[in-house]
Amino acid sequence: MNCPCGIEKTYAECCEPVIKGERVAVTAEELMRARYSAYSQAEMDFLYDSLHPDHRDENDREGSQDWAENSEWHNLEIIETEAGGENDEEGTVEFIANYTYNGDVTRYHEVASFNKLDGQWRFTEGQPGVNKPIVREEPKIGRNDPCTCGSGKKYKKCCGR
Repeated sequence: MNCPCGIEKTYAECCEPVIKGERVAVTAEELMRARYSAYSQAEMDFLYDSLHPDHRDENDREGSQDWAENSEWHNLEIIETEAGGENDEEGTVEFIANYTYNGDVTRYHEVASFNKLDGQWRFTEGQPGVNKPIVREEPKIGRNDPCTCGSGKKYKKCCGR
């Protein structure tokens, strides 16, 4: 079985060593993936320990534990990573976590910020992600334009249905 974070390795090869403290996350994205996996495994100690100490007061441990234990975790999509490499001191990871909680299927979109503290990545805060507009490479086909399939019909009467 693949790791909950989506990497094609087993949990024991991927996120578990980070969660169990056997090694540290090398990048902000690796910590983000480990945090997602920790939610899927309800590893609350790791989730607390991987928070930056300046942000631990905001932590609702009981609420987080209820969420972790009572959710069905579907997958993690990494949208974009900015900085957060091995030699950086801060970075962001934009992601979407897909899960079901109390029967509600949710796509949780966030831009998570990370800082290094004593050489280890720590989660600091998350901001809601913003869906970026789709930019077309080609011009938009109008309803009354000829269909692109070459049928000779108007687009609205052919492939635009």
